[in-house]
Amino acid sequence: MQNGEAMSPQEQDPKASVPTEEDHNQSQVGTVPSAPPLPPSSPPPPGPPEYPRPRLVFHTQLAHGSPTGRIHGFTNVKELYAKIAEVFNISPSEILFCTLNSHKVDMQKLLGGQIGLEDFIFAHIRGETKEVEVTKTEDALGLTITDNGAGYAFIKRIKEDSTIDQLKTVCVGDHIEAINDQSIVGCRHYEVAKMLKEQPRGTPFTLRLVGPKKAFDMIGTRTRAPKSSDGKMGNGKETLRLRSKGAATVQEVPNEFEDRATKKVDDLLESYMGIRDVELATTIVEAGRDKKNPDDFAEALDSVLGDFAFPDVFLFDVWGAIGDVKNGRM
Repeated sequence: MQNGEAMSPQEQDPKASVPTEEDHNQSQVGTVPSAPPLPPSSPPPPGPPEYPRPRLVFHTQLAHGSPTGRIHGFTNVKELYAKIAEVFNISPSEILFCTLNSHKVDMQKLLGGQIGLEDFIFAHIRGETKEVEVTKTEDALGLTITDNGAGYAFIKRIKEDSTIDQLKTVCVGDHIEAINDQSIVGCRHYEVAKMLKEQPRGTPFTLRLVGPKKAFDMIGTRTRAPKSSDGKMGNGKETLRLRSKGAATVQEVPNEFEDRATKKVDDLLESYMGIRDVELATTIVEAGRDKKNPDDFAEALDSVLGDFAFPDVFLFDVWGAIGDVKNGRM
């Protein structure tokens, strides 16, 4: 064959011969592109966050008398009540409220949003149930309401010479279980205060109250918590801050500004809404601590406590009180 002449198919290299049907089938099989690899499966959507339980141990007793128990691993008030109930083999719903370092019904010692790391917790449980008939002779009954953070509202203060003060069976520490046979278990303090305020003057209504169980011969079994224990930490200058939402945190005892501002805001809560709540007052102070004007403060407060629908005049007075404390005017 000379240069420039084309080869016939028969003269081509045998390796380049026309493929047979079998070769064609194999070729088809071999050239089918493989499917692209599947993307890695997405992880399941995250569930609700699990907040770490501070590894702290607290001592506790039932306020009417009991042996001393040890509790740990709680991050809010409901979990605290569940731990106490487990130690003493009672239902959490039996616990009305807790006091710190005193077995007495002392509202100055009431457990709120903070527990000192050396505090001894006394749980006050349900005692006698009683019903009283009340007739409003003036707009205010003379009650200040708070709640235990777990669905029970109770009386924190009774104003001297008020309508309620005339009813000697009504006591500080009584849980308000029902108004006119309508259960209010699960209602917040401000909701209960509003219901009482809306009762018409001159028309009798009924309160069903549950007092804390009273102590008898077991009072002598109470003892002060030891200064150190397994799992304890801190030097007494720190507190465990319990939050209704989020994790409990160990933090320093409130400074002078925080303490004074919180007390003032708590006074304003009582004046405007008929409630006292140190945890709520603390949250309000935290919301206003670094704000530059009342509009920013109102917006911050609405983002964390919008359910309360605070009146504008209350917000204005709270903003003024926080500013007065900051500037040393009170």
